[in-house]
Amino acid sequence: MIAQLQQFCRPVLTRAGLNRLPGQSAGWALTAMLLVALSAMHDTAQAAEPSSSDGAVQLLYDIQQAARKQDYAGVFMYQQGEAIQSSRLVHVIDGTGERERLEILDGQPREYLRHNDDIQCLIPERKTVLMEPRRGDRFPGLLLGNPTELAQYYEIRVQDKLHRVADRQCRIIAINPRDSQRYGYRLCADVDTNLLLRAQTIDSEFGVVEQVSFTSIRLGDKVESNELQSRWNTRDWKVVQPRIDTIDLAAQGWRIPAPAGFVAVMQVARSMGRSNVNQLVLSDGLAAISVFIEPYDSQHQPMSGGSGRRGAINIYSTRIADFWLTALGEVPAVTLEQLATSTEYVPVSSK
Repeated sequence: MIAQLQQFCRPVLTRAGLNRLPGQSAGWALTAMLLVALSAMHDTAQAAEPSSSDGAVQLLYDIQQAARKQDYAGVFMYQQGEAIQSSRLVHVIDGTGERERLEILDGQPREYLRHNDDIQCLIPERKTVLMEPRRGDRFPGLLLGNPTELAQYYEIRVQDKLHRVADRQCRIIAINPRDSQRYGYRLCADVDTNLLLRAQTIDSEFGVVEQVSFTSIRLGDKVESNELQSRWNTRDWKVVQPRIDTIDLAAQGWRIPAPAGFVAVMQVARSMGRSNVNQLVLSDGLAAISVFIEPYDSQHQPMSGGSGRRGAINIYSTRIADFWLTALGEVPAVTLEQLATSTEYVPVSSK
């Protein structure tokens, strides 16, 4: 839920410091394929207002709407283990809809320019603009689905005592999982505007494994539209827009058991050189899992799989028939392992 795009406009794996899939090299082609991992959720996935009268669930909806319908600008810190990265964010609503500029302040220069559902990732050292789909849960957004379903899998409580983040008062929302298939979360939402000021991912031992938090923020008329202007002139840059086709993995013979509460929100094929890489995205509304399936390559992939972790992001890979399956997401490692090892492939017979 918390992980942000950063550094090389790279995928969740590389962003988390997992420079390779278990047993596999992460080249530029794989980078492009994984770039939109966990990022396929369109606004329509969270557009419906919850009908529940529960105040905590309603507050989650209000937080999501606050991220979309207000002007704000500030600097936030993203922490994952010992790694910390700062970013500057500007979000403005005008006559054309939502406009946003996200600038990574540490490491290699990166910018993300968004106009409604269109996002451009600027890669200065390559003079490349990489087009990508919008992601609904990017901070300070958080939801990947209708929040009314969350109460079935999470206990959601709003604490009475107020907290303080970036010199603003906020209320704490504790989101505790009802099973071991997912992480918990601790949010702090601005009292006056409901804007999310801080979000933490909590493991089964109630430790913080990942967090993102504003360190400074301006709201409303204190935000100027000229702050959306990019620092780069991209007129002569190369524009890359990966081809994405909708598919049906079940029709292809794949039996992928989703964890309880997770539903498929995207199934696509991405053209990667001489072959296609299939991607399935599952979400329970807060957490998300991406499953990648590609042809098995004995020169780059071992016979058996492996696992890795950085912060809240886990990954598990394994060979199934003549394919290599990689599952990754901000869920416990056991959730990914159970999914991957229970997946079956039954070739579809040709008539």
